[in-house]
Amino acid sequence: MRIALGQFGSELGGVDTNLEQMRELTDEANSRHADLIVFPELATHGYSLGHLADSRSVRAKDPRLAELARGHCDVLAGFHEDGGVRNYNSAAYLSDREVVHVHRKLYLPTYLAWEERKHHSPGQTMRAFDTAHGRTAVLICNDAWQPALPWLAAQDGAELLLIPTDSAAALGAVAQEATVLDTIDYWQQLLRFIARMQQCWVVFVNRVGTEGAARFWGGSRVLDPTGEIVVEAPLWEPALVTVDIDVAAARRRRRELPLLAEARLGLVERELLRLIAEGGDA
Repeated sequence: MRIALGQFGSELGGVDTNLEQMRELTDEANSRHADLIVFPELATHGYSLGHLADSRSVRAKDPRLAELARGHCDVLAGFHEDGGVRNYNSAAYLSDREVVHVHRKLYLPTYLAWEERKHHSPGQTMRAFDTAHGRTAVLICNDAWQPALPWLAAQDGAELLLIPTDSAAALGAVAQEATVLDTIDYWQQLLRFIARMQQCWVVFVNRVGTEGAARFWGGSRVLDPTGEIVVEAPLWEPALVTVDIDVAAARRRRRELPLLAEARLGLVERELLRLIAEGGDA
């Protein structure tokens, strides 16, 4: 399987402009015979949606999204989803002009400078899904920082974990974030841990560019099921990077070292129910 990392900078609120960039990158990925291109979180809209005067959310079945997958290459596109009463920070997996799966971000950060809960509702499900290239799951940015979610994805059979992200190094008014959280270092360690412990391919795609006080650092990468980086995009600048992977290596690794088979799901269920009954967040 050949994967393309579509690392670029979105224009805040410029849906048509961003979609045009995504079409151009997808065309280039098709010319390189890629099977899948992954774009960053909220690639169609930009991040700081509260700075816009009006909502520009789109439906998951918007034909402009579907048109991205008009060639051989499947597409994972991050977008601000119009869900009717509620809006979501979503990513759609598209193939042959059809929506195969939509993941709605589950954990919306409200710490430091980030206030996503003001502009999105949290999703309610996390499901792996089948594609022509292998069983896949999507976690959007902060979802991957919740230890249970990559584990659940792997328990649901995911061999390929796609993580579209808008991760920034803070500037200006939120510069104090840099002293609290080194996002680049955190991501480097976190991604290796996920790949190793869930024994899956991890595809991390981060945006670049400056938006307000935040500078997005890029550094998109693919890690194999042992946690080794097999390809990495540059920091701070746009790039389209492709790499060939063997999805079946995840299954081989899980046979060699059967960590996932020792999940004891009943034990986990019992302890979770106990914690919920004792006042835990359900």
